[in-house]
Amino acid sequence: MADTSTTATTATTTAMPGKYKVSVLRDKCIGAASCVAIAPKVFGLDKDQKAFIISQDELDDMKLLAAQSCPTAAIVITNIETGEQVWPR
Repeated sequence: MADTSTTATTATTTAMPGKYKVSVLRDKCIGAASCVAIAPKVFGLDKDQKAFIISQDELDDMKLLAAQSCPTAAIVITNIETGEQVWPR
């Protein structure tokens, strides 16, 4: 039997394992791509060489490591259970 309890809230949101949600502040992104190197299932670069979210489907530790690797702190990590911003502090 299929699980119908999970529905996407927007066209770009996917089911998230763990408790962290990532987002990109595009105006701060310089296209260094460290996030893509660390978590290629989560991040990609668009035609303007700005990071974008492919999927939230990655381990929380990998999402956090990718965010911490960003030289401009353009990646925000939010705890979806508490609403607290985890990174950057």
